[in-house]
Amino acid sequence: MLDYEDQYYKDNINTIVGIDEAGRGPLCGPVVAACCILKKGYKNPNINDSKKLTEKKREEVYKEIIENALDYGIGIVSPKRIDEINILEATKEAMKIALSQLKIDYDLVLIDAVKLNLDKPSISIIKGDAKCECIAAASIIAKVTRDHLMFDISKKYPEYGFEKHKGYGTKSHIEAIKKFGVIEGFYRETFEPIKTLVKNK
Repeated sequence: MLDYEDQYYKDNINTIVGIDEAGRGPLCGPVVAACCILKKGYKNPNINDSKKLTEKKREEVYKEIIENALDYGIGIVSPKRIDEINILEATKEAMKIALSQLKIDYDLVLIDAVKLNLDKPSISIIKGDAKCECIAAASIIAKVTRDHLMFDISKKYPEYGFEKHKGYGTKSHIEAIKKFGVIEGFYRETFEPIKTLVKNK
């Protein structure tokens, strides 16, 4: 997981930021991006693509990352904003918000798949969350942060089961939407089947 980072550390590159997002695919809730700076040479065998970890393991590793990171940032973009500018642009916006939270300077940004226009050098790596430790760490921060937001929403709207599906379009979630309706301001109205359901209500 450190092969990519090791090849980029050079005389003029001492601090590398990893960036990833969570929540591009769900029908509701925000898209969340996170960036993370790990100490040079820091190795944690538990850090992996957040999708490959169980929920319990993610929570444990999340705490380890927060405790050991030199710095990290989180960016959250609302469903309304997603509808206004589309999910890809909203993801980029969330990533830039996350970067703006960093308190220490950095030399290079490694991004999972997405290309960003930044004032610092950046490299987009396909499936970076499975190849780079700093991107994988960011993916875990983003996923856990978003899951916590969905848990909070599930307390307000228990009938939707957000704590289980996290807003993704599962069968039980679609059935709950048809039964209880679309929560205004929370669903992405440009996403199907929400678009059709809103139009036909």
